[in-house]
Amino acid sequence: MGLFSKLFQKSKPKENDVKARTPLTIQVGDIVTYDLMDYEVVGKITYKDGSYKWYAYQLLEGRNAIWLSAEMDDELELGIYKTVSLSVEEPFPQKLEFEGQTYHLEEEGKANVRGEGRSENIDGRVTHYGDYSSADGEQFLSVETWGTGTEVSLGTSVEEYEIKILAGS
Repeated sequence: MGLFSKLFQKSKPKENDVKARTPLTIQVGDIVTYDLMDYEVVGKITYKDGSYKWYAYQLLEGRNAIWLSAEMDDELELGIYKTVSLSVEEPFPQKLEFEGQTYHLEEEGKANVRGEGRSENIDGRVTHYGDYSSADGEQFLSVETWGTGTEVSLGTSVEEYEIKILAGS
């Protein structure tokens, strides 16, 4: 190899080079900026129902925890969710009332989950889920059963440009 070929050869990527992240490739330890706040990704849940897969990332800033959901349907769908106190029992009803708003069941099923970080305690479990939307399509309720407990989260859609992702080390 001559001197010029050594000078102008492309360097090989290093093993520890950080890859750019997308909402579908966020990892525990990354930083997500949303609404002018920086959140650390402390948990990740991968849901799989048949061949369909989607993600939920637990984001933490101080004591403030929110969830970012990401799924590729016909297009990328993102939502920010906060856990709320609402009692829901199985079988899931066709509609739910929360804070004066009516939500209608759009979809439900069972999904196998893979948990990472703070969510590793649910790794390998199956959840029964229900997705509800308000009449105006602006707000959503997500209902999931975990053993004997049910978790309900209130969410809104966000656009990809509203979040920034900084890969962790």
